[in-house]
Amino acid sequence: MSLEVRTVFDTNVVVSALLLEQSAPAKAFMTVLERGVILLSEVTFAELSEVLSRKKFDRYVTQQERQEFLAMLLREATVVEIDEEVRACRDPKDDKFLELAVSGSASCLVTGDEDLLVLHPFRDIPIMTPSQFLESL
Repeated sequence: MSLEVRTVFDTNVVVSALLLEQSAPAKAFMTVLERGVILLSEVTFAELSEVLSRKKFDRYVTQQERQEFLAMLLREATVVEIDEEVRACRDPKDDKFLELAVSGSASCLVTGDEDLLVLHPFRDIPIMTPSQFLESL
C-alpha cells in the first residue's frame, strides 16, 4: 500500500474499530493509521465525538480511553476543509462522508452502511466495506 492511500471511515466503522480490536473495521483502520492517511472533517469528527460520548459505551471502553482515542485520531488524521456540498445519499446524514471523500481527494470510503455502499463508486471513489478494503490491499 502506498503512503498516499487517503481513506474516509464512516462513524460506525471507527466505533467498531475502537470497540472490537480483532474485527475487520479495526484491521482496516489500523492499516490506514500506520501506512496511509485518515481523512476527517470538522463535521465527521464532531459526530464521532458525540457518538463516543454516549453512556452505552462505558462498559466497553472508559470515557478516558475514548478521549485519548479521539485526541490520537485528531493528531494523526488529516483534517479536510469541505469545499463542495454533496447531496447524493438516500440518507442525507451520510452526505458528510461523501463531501469529505470528494473534498479530501480520498482513495476510498470505508463503510458498512448500505445507503453509502449502493453509491459505489462515487465520482470514481470506491466505497467498500472494511472486509472489501482489506481484500483490496
